[in-house]
Amino acid sequence: MKTVWRLALLLLSSALACAAQAQYPNKPVRIVVPFAAGSATDSIARVVGQALTERLGQAVIVDPKPGASGQIAAEFVAKAAPDGYTLFMTTNTSHSANPAMFKKLPYDPIKDFSPILLVGEVPFVLVVNNTVPVKTTAELIAYAKANPGKLSFPYASSTAQVAGETLRQMAGIDAVAVAYKSSPQAATDLISGQTQFYFIDFGTGLPHIKSGRIRALAATNTRTALLPGLPAMSETLPGFALTSWNGVLAPAGTPKEIITRLNADLRTVLARPEVRERLNNIGLEVMGTGTPEDFGGFLQVEIAKWAKWVKDAGIKPE
Repeated sequence: MKTVWRLALLLLSSALACAAQAQYPNKPVRIVVPFAAGSATDSIARVVGQALTERLGQAVIVDPKPGASGQIAAEFVAKAAPDGYTLFMTTNTSHSANPAMFKKLPYDPIKDFSPILLVGEVPFVLVVNNTVPVKTTAELIAYAKANPGKLSFPYASSTAQVAGETLRQMAGIDAVAVAYKSSPQAATDLISGQTQFYFIDFGTGLPHIKSGRIRALAATNTRTALLPGLPAMSETLPGFALTSWNGVLAPAGTPKEIITRLNADLRTVLARPEVRERLNNIGLEVMGTGTPEDFGGFLQVEIAKWAKWVKDAGIKPE
């Protein structure tokens, strides 16, 4: 009799789970981001969230949980219920660089998450405070060498940190790295002159560059149509190529049907011209055409790639 009851309960539980998945979503969905409000990732999540709200017929709420290089947000999502109502819009910081930058993480970037979709890439740009008398990367390097230890650069993400340390290693300059909790805060201090140069994401930096509050010297990866005429770092330092990606994940164990549904919905909204235009204006180069399996394979490659970049930059795991 006990066996029959157990089988009945198992069947009932399975039926209820299938029913819940069939009705998904029937309540608001939360997108957690690992950086502060106003950061590029937060801005991207809000554009995507608004489009998904229309698509899903349920409110999609963006929930920033900044701190500890994305570890706070990543751990929160990893421990969330795998029901499709808690998603993670994250970057290479939590899911590519952190495994090489920290000796121990409170989450596993592969085992604790279900990949959904690679959304796109965000170029970074080398900028300087307007009081720094340089207009090119070569001039900045020469100025830093003439003023050893007097220049500092902020970072609020792995990309900014690794880019700054890579410049320091490749150019042989003596500059001070300063950690920040958020890109907007780091940008504010750069503008005020508390720091002198910064590898800033386009989403945060573009308005300040266009307004003339800071001066752009080079893009970290390739030239970009967002700032026509701006050279790439590799044109001064051959081999210098760094960029950041954004993607959406869910907690491990989220039903495959929900992952497949979200992948299809995200691909649909990212294909809309008005959504792509808004994301382009933030600085995101939209991808959004792959499968969850494609994104999973990408993550494996990126972890290995960032491990090399971190090592080459001379960064020791904390």
